[in-house]
Parts: sequence; C-alpha cells; structure tokens
Amino acid sequence: MVGINTGAADPVVAVERTGLHHRLPRTIGAAATALSALVLMLATTMAWAGQPWHGDYFPNVVLTDQDGKKAHFYDDLIRDKIVSINFVYTTCRDICPADTARLLRVQELLGEKVGRDVFMYSISIEPEKDTPAALKRYMHTFGVKPGWRFLTGAKADIELLQRKLGMRAFDPDKPQDHDTSVMVGNEKIGQWIKRSLFDDPLILTNLLADTLTNFSVDRSGKLSSYAVAPRIPDQSSGEYLFRTRCVSCHSIGGGDRLGPDLAGVAQARPRDWLARWLKEPDKMIAENDPVALALKARYRNLPMPNLGLNDIDAAALIEYLEKEDARAATSANRAAKAS
Repeated sequence: MVGINTGAADPVVAVERTGLHHRLPRTIGAAATALSALVLMLATTMAWAGQPWHGDYFPNVVLTDQDGKKAHFYDDLIRDKIVSINFVYTTCRDICPADTARLLRVQELLGEKVGRDVFMYSISIEPEKDTPAALKRYMHTFGVKPGWRFLTGAKADIELLQRKLGMRAFDPDKPQDHDTSVMVGNEKIGQWIKRSLFDDPLILTNLLADTLTNFSVDRSGKLSSYAVAPRIPDQSSGEYLFRTRCVSCHSIGGGDRLGPDLAGVAQARPRDWLARWLKEPDKMIAENDPVALALKARYRNLPMPNLGLNDIDAAALIEYLEKEDARAATSANRAAKAS
C-alpha cells in the first residue's frame, strides 16, 4: 500500500509491505504521480472509445469533391480528425453566401492548420445541380483556399448525413430554409458541438484550434496579461449586428474584404437608400438599381445576401456606422494635433 507521510518537514513516501515500513525518497512520489497520470490517460482513452459517435454511428457514404475526387465520409473525411461540417447550395442567394464568408474568415484565422490539423467540409444539399465544376466555381468566387473541400453526392446519402449530424431536414421545394448551422467535432474523442454561423468567426476558430484539442497547444508564451486587456464596452445592437452579420465580408476602415470597406458609407449614401439596401438587397438587384448592380460587379459578382433585417436592425446598423466614422474622425484630429 502506498501513502504519503505528511508529518515530516520534508514529505516522503511511506511504503508498507508485509508489515515493514520502508522510507523512500520523494522521487517515488513523483513516480506514483506519473503512474496516476498514466492511469487517468488510459481511462480517458477508454472513455473516448466508448463514445457512440464513431464508425458504428456515422455512415461511410461516398462523396465527391470539387476536383472530382471520391472520398468515404467516415474513413476518409472525419475519422480521427477535427472537422467543421456545414451544408450549402451554390445557387443560394439568401444566407449561404454569408455563411461561406464567415467560414472563409475562420479559414483565414486558422491559417496553415486547415488541411493539416483541422479539416473543413461544405456539403451540397442540391447534388443534382451542384456538380464538382459548380462547386469549384463557387469556391473560386469566394476565394476559398486549399484545405477546405466542397462535396456533393447522392441525395439520399446527403439527407442521411444531415440526420446523423443533427441538422434539420429541409424541404426540397424550399432549400433556402435548410439548417444553416455548422457542426464542429473531434471524431477521435467523440466530441461534437453544433454552433450558429452567426457566431463571431473567432469563437469558431477557438473551438476548432483549442477547445476540441483539449487545449493541447501551449499558448502561454503568446497570450498577453490580463493587466493590459482593455475594458470591453457595452455593445450596442448595431455593433452586435455588425459583428454577427457583416464582419466577415466588411470592415470599417480596415479595407475591402469580400465586400467594400464601410468607412464613410453612412455619409456617402442617402439614408433611405442605405436602409433599404440593408433590408432587401436582393430586390434592389432584381430591380436593376444602378448602385446595387455596380457594387455586385465590383466585388466578384457576389450579390449582397438578404439577412432578414428589419427597419429597427437597419437603423441600428446605420447608427453604429455613423458612430464609428465619428470616432475615427476624432482619433484622426487628435493625431494631427499631436504631430
């Protein structure tokens, strides 16, 4: 029997064997700790193996990617991998473009990890239209980088994958109503998390790079002290909408992304025009609004998606843009006076 004798000034390990007490150096305590850690690791590994979300649960259906390469869903795409999986269709003019833009930002934040440590998959729900060539064009339009695969396959197989991943089934007559969530997971340990793509891309990035790896990457040398962390101000509804709906495609003063830099746009556009553009850009494009068509042509022919914003949302966003412009002007004036 092994125990710790804490009565001495310098703790030692006491080993009781056949009635004899042998006093051993503290190093045995370290060995016992290491043994305990090993037992814990083995127990954790066994617990992972006992999770139900492995090969017996996930179908091993065959999918085809944008390059025409075939892959089995379980064996080739998710087994022992950290993954993100969402469902799209390339003719979507509603939420899919915004979702793809957010995941593109996640890919940028993950950098070289994509395709090496983290694997990103977007699966078409309209395989009859989304051929590999169509998927490749879609990826090119958004500037998707290597490591993120777009996939198509048999319709019944894709519907089965949706059910297995806990995604809401969609009405074939209303593909725009499909489940736009993203599933992130670590298949090896059986941990899966369903998230909204309205999440800040940083949150999804942290889930894939840290949470699902059990924080195995040591970032202690890269993190700043809490002492230098700025106070987080109260977030207005306009700022919240910008961060959850707009930030993947636009910046305010940081340059163009998939869409234009929005610095100064609140002053440059008539307020009524801008409010309607935020609420129903699809209708304005369909009506051949000259500014709307010019913006679409300038930015990769990507249409501004209809995000379902109402009058209150549009007003809040415009107010936030105006405040950001005022803040930038104040900062510029202070810098000019100081120089």
